[in-house]
Amino acid sequence: MNKILFILAFLLSAVSFGQNDALFEQGKGLYKAEKYQEAITTWMKILNNKVHSSEVYFNLGNAHYKMSNVGPSIYYYEKALQLSPNDSEIKNNLAFAQNATVDAIEALPKTIFSKWYTTIAEILHFESWAVVSIVISLSAIVLFLLYHFSYSESKKRLFFVSSLCLFFVLIISITMSYTTYNEAMKKNPAIVFSESTEVKSEPNLGSEAVFTLHEGTKVQIIIKEDDWARIRLVDGKDGWIPLSDLKEL
Repeated sequence: MNKILFILAFLLSAVSFGQNDALFEQGKGLYKAEKYQEAITTWMKILNNKVHSSEVYFNLGNAHYKMSNVGPSIYYYEKALQLSPNDSEIKNNLAFAQNATVDAIEALPKTIFSKWYTTIAEILHFESWAVVSIVISLSAIVLFLLYHFSYSESKKRLFFVSSLCLFFVLIISITMSYTTYNEAMKKNPAIVFSESTEVKSEPNLGSEAVFTLHEGTKVQIIIKEDDWARIRLVDGKDGWIPLSDLKEL
């Protein structure tokens, strides 16, 4: 019975994969024919099938960009970048879409050490840092064993120094994996989907408007309260905005 269930599950997944692949190619054909809304509708069927890939999100971003849908294009490029953080084509297209936004928000200045950390942290996703840590730890163990069982003094010295260097690299990679994971868990980014929205001082419509945001601006959600979200910008400004005006990444 278990074998039959396994075979049925395998066949169903194969059929589902084939359908999604066909939908993806169909969407590409519609995109080439400049039928952008139809391409979006087709690719959304893949997401509705609970299949997520950077390629689907990237193409959705392209189609929305062609239709001048600033907010959705940035949203889907950001989603694609979450799955493929080092893809230069996604980064370039995201930059083009961000140039179409109204709000020009400058990030707070960083210290030299913060810049170094950001540069290193952006090299890999936290899961990739974890994989690197495992590979380095295994390599360090192998080198130490070679050192232990080697009879040549020169080789023992070489293996010992190499394993020691890998140990220090391992500490760095574990630290980066831990810190990048914690940062990722703390972050709750969202994209403004409303054409224009007032950011309030308190979570109610009667409170004072402190500033205005426009479609496509990326924010960080700090906390949610009923139908409101307290958001923060990269320049340090914060306030309350209706959840209906945002789409969380």
